[in-house]
Amino acid sequence: MATPSGWRREGNLPNELTSFVGRTRLLTTLRQRLQEHRLVTVTGIGGVGKSRTALRIAHMVRGQFKDGVWFADLARLQDQGMVRHTITSALGIADQSPRSADETLVEWLGDREILLIIDTCEHLVDACAALFEDLLSHAPGLTILATSRQSLNARGEYTVTIPPLAVPGDAPGENPFTNEAVQLFAARAGAVLPSFTLDEHNIGPVSELCRRLDGIPLAIELAAVRMRALSVEQILALLADRFSLLAGASRTALPRHQTLRAAIGWSHELCEPAERLLWARLSVFAGDFELDAARYVCAGENLPGEGIMNLISSLVEKSILLSDGTPSGHRYRLIDTLRQYGEEWLDKLGETDAVRERHRDYYLQLAIRGEEAWSGPRQVYWYVRMRHEHDNVRVALDYCLNRPGEAEAGLRLLSSLWFMWVACGLAREGRLYLEKALSLVPNPSSERCKALWVLSYIHSSQGNTKGAIEAAEQCSSDAVRVGDSGAVILATKMLGTAAFLQGDLQKASALLGVAIEFHKSGRELNPGLLPSIVELSMVLLMQNDPAEAEVLLRDCIAVCTQRGEVWLRSYAIYALATAFHGLGRADEAMAHARESLRLKRYFHDLLGIGLTVELIARLTLDEGRPALASQLMGGGQQNWRAFGMPRLGSPFFNTEHDQAIKECKRLLGEQEHEEMFARGKKLNLDELIELALGDDPEPEDPFSPI
Repeated sequence: MATPSGWRREGNLPNELTSFVGRTRLLTTLRQRLQEHRLVTVTGIGGVGKSRTALRIAHMVRGQFKDGVWFADLARLQDQGMVRHTITSALGIADQSPRSADETLVEWLGDREILLIIDTCEHLVDACAALFEDLLSHAPGLTILATSRQSLNARGEYTVTIPPLAVPGDAPGENPFTNEAVQLFAARAGAVLPSFTLDEHNIGPVSELCRRLDGIPLAIELAAVRMRALSVEQILALLADRFSLLAGASRTALPRHQTLRAAIGWSHELCEPAERLLWARLSVFAGDFELDAARYVCAGENLPGEGIMNLISSLVEKSILLSDGTPSGHRYRLIDTLRQYGEEWLDKLGETDAVRERHRDYYLQLAIRGEEAWSGPRQVYWYVRMRHEHDNVRVALDYCLNRPGEAEAGLRLLSSLWFMWVACGLAREGRLYLEKALSLVPNPSSERCKALWVLSYIHSSQGNTKGAIEAAEQCSSDAVRVGDSGAVILATKMLGTAAFLQGDLQKASALLGVAIEFHKSGRELNPGLLPSIVELSMVLLMQNDPAEAEVLLRDCIAVCTQRGEVWLRSYAIYALATAFHGLGRADEAMAHARESLRLKRYFHDLLGIGLTVELIARLTLDEGRPALASQLMGGGQQNWRAFGMPRLGSPFFNTEHDQAIKECKRLLGEQEHEEMFARGKKLNLDELIELALGDDPEPEDPFSPI
């Protein structure tokens, strides 16, 4: 099972799925402008290749940015207020912090040398312009390359307009065989028909086709796909028919916009009726999707479910859909221009609301399945799966929260995904959505109670104990009114968690004890029984009773191992390492701390990683290696600040940290400690984890009992 990476210094650039043809002079210009300007916006009409060109130049210059090249796609984002959060998420910054996305993003960028690619900004121009100006003023090492159909009109912006490809005849005396539009057609035609080669017999029709398509790359690529079944001459004839229909099009539309729409519409007409219908219905998906989702969402009147696979294969062959293999199976995607065309047809068919509702229902059912399976042996699978579906979950939530009468379904979806918000590094996003949904559903209900205890849990994971208490108390009050005893107990558990973080050990012990007693039957392993046991064991450790804590934790680890639960098991192992530290069993403490750290990487669990690195630093100090301890604490501090309140604001964790810092300074001297601490702050998350693990060998089966 592959370990998901944490923060990656090289960035997150998507792979280039097709060869890049031509544009040599444009790429040279872009490269130069990126050296001279910190904000460069690539503009041009739809289908002209803005995103593809930005991706190509990003791969070309990635070695010039020591902290990587990063990519964020805003194509499906509609809420101006979510732009900063979306970019934060793309950068891999887990949003555990109760601070604003502005503070988190600015602080994380700091003095890092980064190229940030922001794709598809034209529908969010004002928000993007304001954000880019803010980031560039605070992050001196940041360069931004944006794509948009129009200029952002931001301070310091340099605009590079991407024209269509030159077509034969544009340059007097040019050899048509070397023309970029012709070369693009030949490359794409050769991909679908390997026997195709440019020669004296077809260069004339190919040149004419490229001229008729105005050199627009997407239009040329769509035409090339037809080479499977048609000759170049036949394609030209069909295209001429399509353009004749354009006479009734808007006279205010730019000719090249008309050309692109004609080319897409022509491809649309060459599809079978069922393929066109599927194309329209698939337009509700954000990013990529799996076959099962397409079957559920798109099957229905005039489109039997059993035929969806063959239709998808046909759309892939026609280059309407992109197909990408992943470890969890094939996923499919409509490029943005074709998706927008499909959306228009879906609206004309009068099916938009019905298909969006089925889309929401699919992801609601998926979230419920994920919640039910979370405490079992496929926990890592569900983490990876739901991160894959993140964009589609957002679209489903937007539907629920912006359509009258759907907010309660939004609460169900948000509440079922508690594990995604709390365990998978998406706390801020979950909090923002939950707060909006709760404001739309003010009347007490079981669904609202569940949303409130989830919100309380999120607040605790962010170190916001005041917010956690308020949400839990509201949950308890509402639960009594509606007769939901389970919600009362979970609210009690969340109040116990907040008391634990505040250092009110007597209150925490009582409240967590109630939750454990209620859940002993095995119901609600997560977030009821198992977190309560781990937190109660930490209370015992704070009360200097490591032996009793060890008994509780061994039982907890046994339950986790039996059920195949990994996420909470990693916390139990961390707590057991803390107990061994208190009992003076240093070797066992270090072995367990490192094992906990390995498991946490499977979930990108930054909260748990921060706590565990702190423990390993203290253990390293006890081993007589203060320089390494200072470095680990420096790295831990920097990563804490990137995703949340350091050490959850807990008096216990902060006291332990401060004592370790004081001891490092005593052993090393102030200057050497500061130097090592500063060196640690330069580490990215993966480097910090590797440093904390040291030379400890990876166990053959990381999920087996220690």
